[in-house]
Amino acid sequence: MQLIPGVRLATLTTLRLGGPAARFVEASTEGEVVTAVRAADAGGEPVLLLGGGSNLVVSDAGWPGVVVALRWRGVSVQRDGDRVAVTVRAGEPWDALVDRSAVEGWSGLECLAGIPGLTGATPVQNVGAYGQEVAEVIAAVVVWDRQRAIRRELPAAECGFAYRSSIFKHTDRYVVLAVRFTLAASPRSAPIRYAELARSLGCAQGDRAPLGAVREAVLELRRGKGMVLDPTDHDTWSAGSFFTNPVLSAGAVAGFETRLPPETRYPHWPAGGGAVKLSAAWLIERAGFARGYRRGGAAVSGKHTLALTNTGRASTAELVALAREVRDGVRDRFGVTLQPEPRLVGVDW
Repeated sequence: MQLIPGVRLATLTTLRLGGPAARFVEASTEGEVVTAVRAADAGGEPVLLLGGGSNLVVSDAGWPGVVVALRWRGVSVQRDGDRVAVTVRAGEPWDALVDRSAVEGWSGLECLAGIPGLTGATPVQNVGAYGQEVAEVIAAVVVWDRQRAIRRELPAAECGFAYRSSIFKHTDRYVVLAVRFTLAASPRSAPIRYAELARSLGCAQGDRAPLGAVREAVLELRRGKGMVLDPTDHDTWSAGSFFTNPVLSAGAVAGFETRLPPETRYPHWPAGGGAVKLSAAWLIERAGFARGYRRGGAAVSGKHTLALTNTGRASTAELVALAREVRDGVRDRFGVTLQPEPRLVGVDW
């Protein structure tokens, strides 16, 4: 491994934003990942783990410690009747895995096509889209536990998976080394839950469809929302959905409804225990932030209001200022506080 000073993180994030790293290293084996992290920990140096850079908002000042880029790749497969056990190293590109699963007949990942980044990042925020979440098919996560200085395998039940969350999200204790999935050996998808996707496929919710058809339909929907990366299209220079859909208790929903005109219909879904999940995009649009709304070089995507984009000349400060403006506007209008989905690095929220 070679430690390189001053690497600009803007060249390694999908937002094309972020200042320099004090030191940068690429780790291409599990041993190199652990060695780099242990050396930094021993020296009291802060560590930033970097995958595909698709879920990071890095400050213009950059990172004061070492950035460890996870480049450890590989997939191993074991078949057992109608189940397929797939172990994927953290540095494996996620969309390539979803593509392979559709070709090989491994059902359970098909609705997660087109999501940028690496596999090791998926359990951190329990990546989900179009009615699927990775938590549904994760059997275990292999980690380096920095607190105990040991390699561990955490079964899914110990990972604390919830909507866009896990035990890995709000702590630097764990370094994800690999993810073990249990998928169905089937050429057809899991039941289609998402109404928009079902309409696109021409089927009913609850039906199953060919894996390849589901993957292509998801990619087409994502392209229409600017959620498939295109280096030539600044409207895709984003971190995906910037805000999570807020989940409100029954009491909070009642308060929210008092702020709406009588008989207003709004999109919502049950979230368990009487809670309700709202649409962040619906709230943002009705708080006055239309597609294309700009603040300096940062903008609300022209295709989808959940994405905040770099028009090609933004700074991180401008993007975060826009995000705060949207957050505050929604809170003032509806009494609902939106939370960011990407990780904010060196950024005050």
